[in-house]
Amino acid sequence: MKRFILLLLIFSQSVFANCWDRAAHYYHVDPYLLFAIAKVESGMNPYAVGWNHDGSRDVGLMQINSTHFSELQRKGIDEYRLIAEPCTSIMVGASILSSMIKFYGYNWEAVGAYNAGLKKENYQQRMIYAHKVWTKYQEIKPKTKNAY
Repeated sequence: MKRFILLLLIFSQSVFANCWDRAAHYYHVDPYLLFAIAKVESGMNPYAVGWNHDGSRDVGLMQINSTHFSELQRKGIDEYRLIAEPCTSIMVGASILSSMIKFYGYNWEAVGAYNAGLKKENYQQRMIYAHKVWTKYQEIKPKTKNAY
């Protein structure tokens, strides 16, 4: 029984790792950057739910904000799936990051916009958030010259 559980854990980690790579490849973003965002957003807790001062909430591994729910509903993705299916949360998070990159270019302000949004007055919040992600990114990215 212990061997079965160990194999299941190893297999699930492998499948989970594939989610990062698949989302990163599809949306043309660095998988380590996605992982760093998840570390900052939820501490890698797929069941995380956060409430914001504006009444919105963030759910799942990538802390997808409720402002995206109506658009996601049209694509067949509901709040339950964002929490119960970490790979779905990763794909949606990668999609949001990709849209921020299209707006700002591939830079740290785009990463900051993942959390703080696009409003001009949120520049400082974008930069604070981007620095948090950058710090996590430095901890987890491969230590090679040719890494993303």
